Amino acid sequence: MLKDNRFEDILIYFSKSMMGKENEEDILWDLAKNCISKLGFVDCVIYLKDQENKFLIQKAAYGPKSPKEKTLYNPVKIAVGNGITGMVALNGVAEIISDTSKDDRYIVDDEARLSEICVPIAYESQIYGVLDCEHPEKGFFNHQHLRMLSAVASICAIKIKNVRDTKSLLEKQENLLKVKEEVVGLKLKVLNSQLNPHFVFNALNAIQYFITSEQKKSALEYMSVFSKLIRFYLKGLDSDTASLKEEIKMLNLYLKLQKLRYNNKFEYTISIKNKSERVDTVIPASVIQTLFENIIEYAIFSQHKNEKLNINFEILDKTVLLKVDYEYYEVEDVIAYEPEYRKRVVQWEDHIKLLNSVKNYTIEKKVTLNTERNKHFGEITLKLPDLS
Repeated sequence: MLKDNRFEDILIYFSKSMMGKENEEDILWDLAKNCISKLGFVDCVIYLKDQENKFLIQKAAYGPKSPKEKTLYNPVKIAVGNGITGMVALNGVAEIISDTSKDDRYIVDDEARLSEICVPIAYESQIYGVLDCEHPEKGFFNHQHLRMLSAVASICAIKIKNVRDTKSLLEKQENLLKVKEEVVGLKLKVLNSQLNPHFVFNALNAIQYFITSEQKKSALEYMSVFSKLIRFYLKGLDSDTASLKEEIKMLNLYLKLQKLRYNNKFEYTISIKNKSERVDTVIPASVIQTLFENIIEYAIFSQHKNEKLNINFEILDKTVLLKVDYEYYEVEDVIAYEPEYRKRVVQWEDHIKLLNSVKNYTIEKKVTLNTERNKHFGEITLKLPDLS
């Protein structure tokens, strides 16, 4: 029998020894080793549950199962609920088996032994695994052993919880940092796409042309639209979201500027239906802008003829539905040409995919296209989350 002062000394030793370990593997091997060296046992195996809590996996051992340091010989897997260890893992109740030959649940591992003690490694109703010790003599284990092993198993469980919590926190911080980096990268990529040198240069050239040709009204109008659009782009860097009202205002400016820039090569209409009581709906920023950049740039450099865009916003209870009905005539014998800057324009499908991945927005998209002779018509549908 262990005396109280001996019990306390051993418990303090186990505590100090485990507290100095920083990962699960070291904790478990340290516990198994000390069960042999400090308690005089001949065999000790430690199991942990798998992620699905369906099986017990041998993780550490001292005795015949571990002929070398931190090496398991033929580790086994036991279903939770099977055998003595499986039952302890299932119900969290420790057991002492004085004669394993009379217990049908006993599972032989490396060799049969007549005594077994099984203690759950548990803390706050969470069972992490099982501490299992065997001995060749009948009736070897007693309630003092159970008392000691229950105490050290609890310390082990607390240490495992702390290690896992710390690991989880570090992973969350790393993921959060990664998400922030991806979002910042996406914002800069979108801004670079919006303010690509070709767009800015052409806009300034158009303003210069209006001024030199004494079209003051056109020059002032173009300058006003261009400056408002630039301010909107720069302002958008501070936020991942934007009000739908502002996004539609931005879209109107963008399409108006592009229509002036490309000498009325396309027409557009914008309509809004509000089936929600909310006054100011908030949606992910820049998604609409990226979509229409792609539409206009593709239309112009594919030399579409009589392009018409009917843009419809519908504000529902939890989403905003955007439908773009379009039609155009294809010009025959067009020489395919893609300016270098267009390769840097953010693709709207990639933009949505990244936002869904890093922000969990669940933006849905659908594209349909039909052709009749040289006339093309179709619809692009976006379902955006209402973040207000």
